[in-house]
Order: sequence, then structure tokens, then C-alpha cells
Amino acid sequence: MTSILTGDIIKSRSIKDSDVWLSVLKDALTACAENTSQWDIYRGDSFQLETPNIEESLKAAIYIKACVKTVKGLDVRIAIGIGDKTFEGKSVVESNGEAFQFSGETLEQLKKEKVNLKIKTTNATLDQELNLYFKLALTIMDHWTANSAEIVKLHIEQPQALQEELGKQLGINQNAVSSRQKRAHLDVIMQLEALYRQKITTLQP
Repeated sequence: MTSILTGDIIKSRSIKDSDVWLSVLKDALTACAENTSQWDIYRGDSFQLETPNIEESLKAAIYIKACVKTVKGLDVRIAIGIGDKTFEGKSVVESNGEAFQFSGETLEQLKKEKVNLKIKTTNATLDQELNLYFKLALTIMDHWTANSAEIVKLHIEQPQALQEELGKQLGINQNAVSSRQKRAHLDVIMQLEALYRQKITTLQP
């Protein structure tokens, strides 16, 4: 069993220099994958990432979203598919199986529904529950400013770092870090991520 994230950048054409967001996306995918064969960017602004540890899949989605939203005016839609992998190609886009099909189908649904995060697994009841949580979380995440997104990105990269340490990296004081974390509703988002880990283990055989 594996997890596949399929996504695309929203409003990518509004940025004249595509290198601005492409380098951000590449860095995000590299940070989420153990090797480069686990991710690929195709059709210009679409991407696919395999996260073999299914418990890590939501954290990867939140991280990619936070990275992309550090570029003002951009956002990302991501479909998570969890299921079997029946064929392994040279790269993730050449591989196949239930997880890949679930992820691809769900991304098409996202475009129609105008929702930016959704999951499909082998358990329809679990999907219904998680997708409701995602919709609620998106009321926060879709409205992250570049500053809010940056603070979420840094937290995921350095979960043990103190606010004072993060402040030094950003050139702001500890109080400013705290208020940015509150505006990003970081605590709630990370509580959802922890809950997701518990729920998703029920899929393991």
C-alpha cells in the first residue's frame, strides 16, 4: 500500500516568470521524497509525488501547499490517493495501481468541485469523514498569506524549533512569530495532521 499525491498549481500563468514558483515546487517535492524517482513535474504545472509511508501523506500535502503559497497569488490543489501499487516504472508517473488511479480521478473531481484538497482510499466511510475535515481546514489554509504559509513551512521543516529561533531566521521577534502562527491557525492544522495519522493507520492490512 502506498499514497500518491497528484496536484497542480492554481493561477500559475499569472506569474510571468515560471522559475519563481517552479523552483519552490521542486524544493518542496525534494523535501518530501527520499529519491527523485518518487516525484515528477509534468504538463508544466502538474506534479505527482509518491509517499510510501501513508501516514506522512497529509503532512506532505500541507507542506507543499505552504511552500507554494509563499509565492504571493498562487495556490495548489492536491488529491491524495491511497491504495495498492501494482506496477513500478522508472518514475512515479510511469507507475500504476489503485493509489495512482484514485489520485488521478480525485484531482479531476477537485477541478469540478473547486475544492483544493481531497482524499480517496479503499474505505469510503473514512474518505467521507476525512474530506469533511479537509473542507473545514481549507477555510483556513486557502486564505494563508505568504507570511502565514512561510511560518507553517518552517514549522514542518523544524518542528522542534523555538519561536525565538524561527524569528531569527525570519528577521522578526518572537511575538511576531507567535502572532503569525496564530493567524495561520498552526495548532489546529497540526492537530488535524496528528488525527489523520491515527485514522489512516486503519487502512494498513
